[in-house]
Amino acid sequence: MITPVISVALGGALGSVLRYFVGLVVAFPMGTLTVNVIGSFAIGVVWVHLADRGLQHWLPFLMTGVLGGFTTFSAFSLDALRLVEEGRVTTAGSYILASLILSVFACGAGLWIARGMTT
Repeated sequence: MITPVISVALGGALGSVLRYFVGLVVAFPMGTLTVNVIGSFAIGVVWVHLADRGLQHWLPFLMTGVLGGFTTFSAFSLDALRLVEEGRVTTAGSYILASLILSVFACGAGLWIARGMTT
């Protein structure tokens, strides 16, 4: 049996590699926005499909590991500050608002869609 710590580590490695690949194909700063929105949607879906079905043993791998490694709030913060430092204050503000609003909306959509699939 794999311990939760190893499960999180393996999931985190996978999520980080996926994040890296997105960054290769989606230009700054939209790569970070993309992974945060996709990750927020996915966390809603994963929560419904695992927690509601008694499959909590997958939560460390998928939620903490894969999605924790995939989403990048720390990178989001750095991206926002880099835009401000570059004098792109309006872009930074738009990026911050879009990241927060779209990520919360995506998580809600993931929950709603996943719950609809289970009824």
